[in-house]
Amino acid sequence: MPSATSTMTPAGLGSSWHCCGGGGLRGPARAPARRSREPAAPPAAAEPSRAQSDALGTPPPARGKRSAAEQRRFMRAGSRTPGAGEGPTPRQRPDSAGTPEPGHRNRDSVPRRQAKAIDADRLCLVERQARSREQSRAEWRHADGMAADGPRRLVHLDMKGAAPRAGYLAEVLPLLRALGATGLLLEYEDTFPYAGPLGPLRAPHAYSPGEVRAVLSQARAQGLEVVPLVQTFGHMEFVLKHKEFAHLREVKAFPNALNPHKEESRALVKAMIDQVMALHEDIKWFHIGCDEVYYLGEGEESKQWLQQQDNTPEKLCLSHIKAVASCVVSSYPTVTPIVWDDMLRGISEEALAESGVPQLVQPMIWDYAADLDVEGKVHLIEKYRRCGFSKVWFASAFKGATGVNQSLILIGHHLKNHLQWLKVASKSPADVLEGIALTGWQRYDHFSVLCELLPVAIPCLAVCLQTLKNGGYSDKVKENVEELLGMSNLEIDTFMSTSLGAFPGSNILTLVTEISFYLKSSVDELLERNRYVTGWFSPYHRKRKIIHPIIMHHFQPDAVSLLSKWNGVVQDLQAAMEQVFHRCTVEEWMEENVYPSLQKLQQVVDDLDEAIKALQ
Repeated sequence: MPSATSTMTPAGLGSSWHCCGGGGLRGPARAPARRSREPAAPPAAAEPSRAQSDALGTPPPARGKRSAAEQRRFMRAGSRTPGAGEGPTPRQRPDSAGTPEPGHRNRDSVPRRQAKAIDADRLCLVERQARSREQSRAEWRHADGMAADGPRRLVHLDMKGAAPRAGYLAEVLPLLRALGATGLLLEYEDTFPYAGPLGPLRAPHAYSPGEVRAVLSQARAQGLEVVPLVQTFGHMEFVLKHKEFAHLREVKAFPNALNPHKEESRALVKAMIDQVMALHEDIKWFHIGCDEVYYLGEGEESKQWLQQQDNTPEKLCLSHIKAVASCVVSSYPTVTPIVWDDMLRGISEEALAESGVPQLVQPMIWDYAADLDVEGKVHLIEKYRRCGFSKVWFASAFKGATGVNQSLILIGHHLKNHLQWLKVASKSPADVLEGIALTGWQRYDHFSVLCELLPVAIPCLAVCLQTLKNGGYSDKVKENVEELLGMSNLEIDTFMSTSLGAFPGSNILTLVTEISFYLKSSVDELLERNRYVTGWFSPYHRKRKIIHPIIMHHFQPDAVSLLSKWNGVVQDLQAAMEQVFHRCTVEEWMEENVYPSLQKLQQVVDDLDEAIKALQ
């Protein structure tokens, strides 16, 4: 286990809207994916030892270890115990397919799960979680979750996918405070209740104005300050995908970046900011996004602008950032704009200083890698200081940064990322750091699939917050997290936790873990590695409804039992998810992670029924 050796350095703490040129940085900044969020993975064969992991080296893959109780719970129906004749299947790395699989299991012996055992297990699980949850809530009320000084710690909630119900957020906020959060960075995207001409931006499951006010009031009651985030340049897909605003795209075919030349573009951005500000009173910061403005400069108007003397992609980028920041400062003088810093990193110090941007905004430097370059970040901070930026923010990640379709979290990766940021803070001037945002991306962009759900990520978020609050990670930090979450054994170096939790949504973590590890593998085991299925009920047999009456009895009970088992688990997960998310999120997650395997199993059972009927 790493020790707490570093501490976070405590931090102390325009003009009017105008027309600007468009265009932007070319070359490498064209790929439309958030490529920098995924760290470069080591070769699959390079598997570190446990000792290396304890020293915060690359965590080894999980090995599917299970307690005796879990063995019974997961494996009674359909899943199989490891077979001596088959070697283990290597786990997928955390940045691969998102649903790591355990090793192969015995081919032909499948223990069946009885209905009473299923019901008993689930009832026991629910009762244990309910008891632990009440104990944990009592502990949250007495926990010191907010430091009196030092850099702010904002928890980023990405609402562009799997936006939690307002009632769930009300349950989570006291826990976030207890864990050490001092604020929230709320990225609403299409879940904000836009009205009037902006009405098309509002998703069917968007929060109502009353729900937004309630969440903000609850945050205020917990001592959590709120920073709203509205994308105003890049990542504008949620706006520019609509036909009403498609004419404002930088490149006609791509909905990601806004055309900064049009007066209507500036009016759109101002209207979005004004509507969000109307519901957020007494805030100190407003995040205007401006990251990953891909294809900026590729639009026809931008190309013409770039032909003019002394116009450069850097000036185009800075011009729009300055225009948006000036709009915020002129309309709301007590509010400081924040911007993601990636579009600024490659711009020269001279261009940055001359642009006037450093006097208007605070850059948020983001890097989610476990091997973050500490010295490089220190030099970048020094560059920003020389250019005139008075303060900077850091941005780490507690989820949504290791795989576009990741479903489970390897806490060790994110812990290393935060330990690196602590090193950056310790090497930086004491008065430069305003705070750090712990980002929790729910999609890589508006059109990508869901990555880790918020309830699944709470143990990781807890570890990261406590690490920042305590200036490092130690056994004491681990004990604090376990106590606050109601977990008996928090695992850092493996995907699967063997302990139940008592935090809001902990049952979702339990069931998502079960499905991620065992659904696909158990179905594949039966359909692809059971010799009675592959030898006597192949696609050829199924198509012609051919089945040997004797062979049928060797796998029909197993198939029916396995289907019944997974149907029960899926029903439990659907019920749990609907308490936290809207139905659209539940449907999307099920279609991506459950139905491909479950429907394949259902089809085999249906084909088997048809073949049996043909024998009669």
